[in-house]
Amino acid sequence: MPPAFDVLVVGAGVAGCAIATAFARQGRHVLVVERNLAEPDRIVGELLQPGGVAAIAALGLSHCLDGIEATPVKGYHLFWKDEQAAFWFCPFSGSNNRVLDTPGSKPIPPTGRSFHHGKFIERLRASIAAEPNVTLLEATALELLRDETTGAVVGAACARTGDSPAKHYASLTVLADGSCSNFRSLFTPHRPKAQSRFWGLELVDARLPRHGYAFAVLGQGPPILMYQIGARETRILIDIPHDKQRQLRTTASVRRYIQQHVVPIVPESVRPSLEKAAAQGRLRSMPNAWMPASRSAVPGLVMLGDAANMRHPITGAGMTVALKDAVLLSQLLSPEKVPFLGNSGAVRKAVRGFHWRRKAHSATLNILALALYLLFVSEDPSLIIMQRGFIRYVQEGEKNFAEPAWLMGGLVDSPFLLFYHFFMVALYSIRLHLGQAGWLGVPKAVLQSTLVFASAVGIIWRPIVDELRQ
Repeated sequence: MPPAFDVLVVGAGVAGCAIATAFARQGRHVLVVERNLAEPDRIVGELLQPGGVAAIAALGLSHCLDGIEATPVKGYHLFWKDEQAAFWFCPFSGSNNRVLDTPGSKPIPPTGRSFHHGKFIERLRASIAAEPNVTLLEATALELLRDETTGAVVGAACARTGDSPAKHYASLTVLADGSCSNFRSLFTPHRPKAQSRFWGLELVDARLPRHGYAFAVLGQGPPILMYQIGARETRILIDIPHDKQRQLRTTASVRRYIQQHVVPIVPESVRPSLEKAAAQGRLRSMPNAWMPASRSAVPGLVMLGDAANMRHPITGAGMTVALKDAVLLSQLLSPEKVPFLGNSGAVRKAVRGFHWRRKAHSATLNILALALYLLFVSEDPSLIIMQRGFIRYVQEGEKNFAEPAWLMGGLVDSPFLLFYHFFMVALYSIRLHLGQAGWLGVPKAVLQSTLVFASAVGIIWRPIVDELRQ
């Protein structure tokens, strides 16, 4: 007896809703199982890069950004010590990017969006619930069902509140149950790692320095991010490393830390709203975890979203990676290429291709996120030289930052272009440092410059090794 569904998706977050929509519109019958369909209330998944906006459009889900007070994000404004730099997403034709391919060569103005996570998820879930080929079930997935002979995943045992478990069978199971996945450990040796937490507050009526930009405060301690998520609301995320967290211990101590160490260094116009939020606002935290992807060898299963792969949230790339993954996976498993998802050989071949082809976009964004965090969290003198070089590199204008902004925005998928610009920043930093050393300081500056380059290699090498793993 054939399974009742072509696809069973565990999790109705961004990744789950995206892949369910893609498969349903290809004519597949999809069951989506979500433990709790109430509106999520989280401080993650609030910033969608331009590449993610384009992927949403490719999936036919652009309407989910309407009616949620989504704020355009044109670029980033950086505050580093006593200097500032801004970059924006320059016009882009999209001719070398599969998600952005559109007829004609007219440049499009790339823009991200920021919003309340819960409102966005509500819109996505309402959209998949309206799909004729989707069944949306509020239930807890208790177990993934396995074929006793082949070991293939063939579905899931799920239970509604107060009911006995029911078994649901599908040709393909997509595990998209997020960063705290209940089933990940069964299929991959990797575990999420974190060395800091983001503590989040919601600022009301904050006077941001400029409209339509996200903001980062760097070089005066761990990174601080700010972006507007509603007509009156602005999110601030404050990175606190684990060693500092152990000293603070309590939420009250974190509030004092924010009042004493964060309020004085944010833009002056933001301070009144931050002071009020630090004293009275709802303070929440999340681990800043990263985890390399690995290809599951289990037939009948594919992992998607944070269940499969995570990167540091400093660049806000998580949803963009998940959405681009959904576009790619649905293309590789389209009915034209794989007419029957019960054909395990064809599906496994497509999933192997997915694992390696996704690295074009996922590796770019994963490496960039961790490299930027490691650079700007460091107090190493050689990396402070590179921090300054980064800011000055951006200050030089579009000729320097256009391509890096495309990379960060998920508009260009190229790890090699990322490496090029990363080392261009390192060399620019060295040149800047040598130029300011004076004749007597040249020997010391040469030694420091060697350390700058070595430190740059050290930063970029770690995420590269992670990405090269199976």
